[in-house]
Amino acid sequence: MRELHFKDCFWNRDFTGTGGYDSIIQHLNDGKKTCKEIEDFMKARASIEEKYAKELLGLSKKVCGCNEMNTLKRSLDVFKLQTEHVSLSHLQLAQTMRDEAKKLEDFRERQKEARKKVEQQMDALHKQRATQFKKTMESKKTYEQKCRDKEEAEQNMNRNASTSNAKQQEKVNRLYMQNVTVLEKIREDWQKEHVKACEGFEKQEVERINTLRNMVWTHLNQLSQQCVTSDELYEEVRKSLEHCDIQEDIEHFVNLRRTGDKPPAPILYDNFYSSQRVPIAPSVTHMAPSITRRPLPNPTNSGGEVYVNKRLRYFHFMTTLSDVIHH
Repeated sequence: MRELHFKDCFWNRDFTGTGGYDSIIQHLNDGKKTCKEIEDFMKARASIEEKYAKELLGLSKKVCGCNEMNTLKRSLDVFKLQTEHVSLSHLQLAQTMRDEAKKLEDFRERQKEARKKVEQQMDALHKQRATQFKKTMESKKTYEQKCRDKEEAEQNMNRNASTSNAKQQEKVNRLYMQNVTVLEKIREDWQKEHVKACEGFEKQEVERINTLRNMVWTHLNQLSQQCVTSDELYEEVRKSLEHCDIQEDIEHFVNLRRTGDKPPAPILYDNFYSSQRVPIAPSVTHMAPSITRRPLPNPTNSGGEVYVNKRLRYFHFMTTLSDVIHH
């Protein structure tokens, strides 16, 4: 299949028309707009990466497991460190994206300047061509009118008028021929420049499409590489976690903070009125010293009947109370 090119597909049937050329210019303007949109997209993406990197960096500085110890503490320290490294890699990615966006901006400006020179030259040729075409058509109209006047005079057998019209006809004919010659020269120049412009614009379009394709491809490669870099950094954390020994951390804590290997002795019931005291097992808790009371005295008759009865009732009451408490 034959390849299609600008110079073969954007001519006009109308000699003074510019529809084909205008179609190319409109397409180039659309392409320039696309370049600017992708440039803005990459700048915005760079800002997102930078914001994410800074917030991630701040997050890596926050307290995380400072009270832990031994292997888990070392793993958490690696976790924070690699999180910081990930944030720095995103910060570097943001700068790389800005550099790529600047390259695209420079490319767009170079194409703009190159187009400007060609467009100015083509606009001047279009105006010159239109002006000369109008001038030529007017001289042709005048020439044709003089020819008709001469024929009319000859038909009327007016020799003097015929001779006069013939001279005028010759004059306008020369002017008409001169205008046609100039117009043809302008047409040839315009046609050559149109071909050159089409070739130049097509070359620019090839460069633009190639540049945008490669730039987006590179952009995606950078994003993929960032994923690889992040995964490599996270892998360091996973490796550290593999060395996190649960039993070792348990034993480390026990050896560092142990307080004793035996529980305290149980606290037994102590009968306040028992004549035989049950010894209380020693304990780390300092208990108030028990008070040993002497047995109640036997009642005597020295105090009289009333006194004896009171002592017996009192002894009976206390014995009953002790039995209740004991049970």
